[in-house]
Amino acid sequence: MKRFGKGGMIASAAMAMVALGVATTSFANNASAETYKWLTFKPQGAGDAQAISTQWFVDEFKKRTNGEHEIEVFWGGSVAKTREIPDALSAGVGEFGDIVTPYFADKFPLNNAVGFFIPQPNSTIEIAHLMEKWHAKYPQFSQELANYNLKAVGFRPLESYGLLCTSPIRSLADLKGKRIRTYGFAYPALVEALGATPVSIATSEAYEALETSILDCTPIGPALAYGWKYDEVAKYYIEIPLGASFGHLIAMNLDTYNAMDDATRAVVDKLGQEYADAYNDELEKTIKDVRAGWPTKGVEVIQFPKEELVSVIKDERIQAVRQEWIARAEAAGLPAQEIVSELEF
Repeated sequence: MKRFGKGGMIASAAMAMVALGVATTSFANNASAETYKWLTFKPQGAGDAQAISTQWFVDEFKKRTNGEHEIEVFWGGSVAKTREIPDALSAGVGEFGDIVTPYFADKFPLNNAVGFFIPQPNSTIEIAHLMEKWHAKYPQFSQELANYNLKAVGFRPLESYGLLCTSPIRSLADLKGKRIRTYGFAYPALVEALGATPVSIATSEAYEALETSILDCTPIGPALAYGWKYDEVAKYYIEIPLGASFGHLIAMNLDTYNAMDDATRAVVDKLGQEYADAYNDELEKTIKDVRAGWPTKGVEVIQFPKEELVSVIKDERIQAVRQEWIARAEAAGLPAQEIVSELEF
């Protein structure tokens, strides 16, 4: 039997205390481990850029917190439907979620800035970086969300849009009288300025509307045109530079974000910064594949003269929509023209 002197007994006791401390710390860490809920309308099996990049965020969060914390995604509106997500996040029903900002223009007018300035020259990734910059530079953007106990942790703009049409459109003259799907603020004014007729139809109904000639065109990008199968019934994609639309906020319950320890909050912040690039990479892959497959589907891509589009931006109807946002921004104390200058051709 091994004997210890007094010093050995003290050392042994100290080692035991250290071991107990390690075990206690480990237990405490396990006890404080969190599983956060992510609410989304997107089906898990969609296989598109949004679904793939959401899973990327979730996997990276678990990896970067060393498995101590994780996120469970409630796909397909299983907990909250698209229009329910902001209120569900505000109330703490979920901790992360996807907010389609154009659906909530009255709640989030500042964060819907891009929606008032279509057409605009920026791509998907450029709009994401602009949103990041505005949130960092102008506290009014974050405060608008904080009013509803929300925090933006990432940005997901839609792809750059053109027009998908049932007949070829090669100039402004070809748009006269065409029935074009519109929504939001800028599109109805733009369509009227182009000499066409705005028609309000839900996304889910646009396929049949194109097929039955209720619609002649819809603004959309290649990835969404493929995802909604619109390119089965409309065979002309018009490269008219409408720019990327915004889009989706990846939002958090603000109380949850503030309650995170510094290390976990830093992981969320870093993932939010990296998210736009991860999402955009997946989106670009999809767009490339869709465009490569269009010739075999009989879809013709037509270049629209950029100068003809830009020529209508000064139309009073378009300017009235833009002035509406400028007035709201100035009322909130924002340097509106400084922001607007980044959305102009």
